[in-house]
Amino acid sequence: MAENKRTYEFTYIVNSVLSDEQIKSVVERITKFIQENDGEILSVDEWGARRLSYPINKKRNGYYVNLYMKVPGDFVTRLERSLEIDDDILRYLTLRMDAKMIRNYESSSKTAAAVAAAE
Repeated sequence: MAENKRTYEFTYIVNSVLSDEQIKSVVERITKFIQENDGEILSVDEWGARRLSYPINKKRNGYYVNLYMKVPGDFVTRLERSLEIDDDILRYLTLRMDAKMIRNYESSSKTAAAVAAAE
């Protein structure tokens, strides 16, 4: 029986004290974890290092990563649990996308693709 996949927007903050190679390794590890567990990555957008609104574990800066994925619903709890025990991740937020959010994502990705093609 094929499990129904849902679309999620997933944002997480990596500890910016890490080196560039370590941050890249963390992003690749999370992406690989999603793909190995029957997930499909739609897009990954690395926002880069930014100042946090408030200190988290006495840290003032973090490296933001936003990604869109299609995964089975029961996988989200496993992903969040793995991030809870990972000291390199400061915070994360997982949003299940409804029809309106999906339409907005698709239209913005089409617009971005058209702009990239025009350049």
